[in-house]
Amino acid sequence: MKVRIPLLVAEAAVCIALVSAAIVAVAQAPARFVGTITAINGNTVTVRTDADGAHQVNVPATAALKRIAPGQKDLSAAETIPFSDLAVGDRALVKLDPDAPAGTEEALQIIAVKQADLALKQQKDREDWQLRGVGGLVKSVDPSTGIILLTSGAGATARTITVNTTKATMLKRYAPDSVSFDAALPAPISAILAGDQLRARGAKNADGTQIAAEEVVSGSFRNVSGIILSLDAASSTLVVKDLSTKKPVTIHVTPDAQMRRLPEVMARMLAVRLKGGAGSNAAAAPHGGSDGGGARGNGDPQQMLNRAPAIQLADLKKSEAVMLVSTAGTSEVTAITLLAGVEPLLEAPAASQNLLSNWSMNTGAPDAAQ
Repeated sequence: MKVRIPLLVAEAAVCIALVSAAIVAVAQAPARFVGTITAINGNTVTVRTDADGAHQVNVPATAALKRIAPGQKDLSAAETIPFSDLAVGDRALVKLDPDAPAGTEEALQIIAVKQADLALKQQKDREDWQLRGVGGLVKSVDPSTGIILLTSGAGATARTITVNTTKATMLKRYAPDSVSFDAALPAPISAILAGDQLRARGAKNADGTQIAAEEVVSGSFRNVSGIILSLDAASSTLVVKDLSTKKPVTIHVTPDAQMRRLPEVMARMLAVRLKGGAGSNAAAAPHGGSDGGGARGNGDPQQMLNRAPAIQLADLKKSEAVMLVSTAGTSEVTAITLLAGVEPLLEAPAASQNLLSNWSMNTGAPDAAQ
């Protein structure tokens, strides 16, 4: 789960789709594609798509260039812009000219979402998911009533949350091999399984144990706790001996992975809280708060994880213990959330994995809770 949900990755807001559903539907035609502008040279733009790589597109003076706000559905409200307004980093829907010379791609129309507009919308979404979101592991699903029960938190903070969905609720699901919140696709409630990570956004009751969900994102992920056998910075991978299976697992670490190291004192505090031992209240962090799922009091374990120092792959060392949530897989997986400095947590492995799974989809976007 930068929730980088994933899940509940989240530590998550939610990152938004490029354009409205109407635009995406149109973009599925062969003569149209959606992507990110990666280069501009003269009157040629390079657009890297989400599906099939880079396209070099000539943009003649006759091409219609428009700008829309993120999520805008009415293209009639789009603003006409000059070619000079296009910039690297902008998202774009490109409609190709069917009459262009063979072997060339020439734009008939480009509808752009400015990078700055997208970043602002994403930030607002993150804040809204933090304010009106809940998350946890799926306990049960009833497709006939639309009710999903979650378990959230761990140890003394564990609780059950009822997620109420309707036909109007937007249901999305992570792709099996993806850690990208943006790449989550529509899926029916029947696709949600017990044990999945899930994040919901909507109107909550006072204590956050009930939510009328407007949007739900879910996914099946793997928990791994183990000892690092080797690291390869060149390929951005590490090999971990999974303590549960006793087998090595190759972990791919992408720029989207959320990686933190627990200071020793914090790790011991969390271990005490997760085991429900005496003195757990003394483990309260100096800054209290909740994970967006209702008031939980000072020392919320997920908030403590949010405040742990961020690290990079190069900060890890052979033979140290790590805990992570990853994509589903057996011998090779991609990390969503990874924690180092976790030796004390391994004394309470079940509760610790529960904690990590909830945290990984905390907001649907990395570090949004900070």
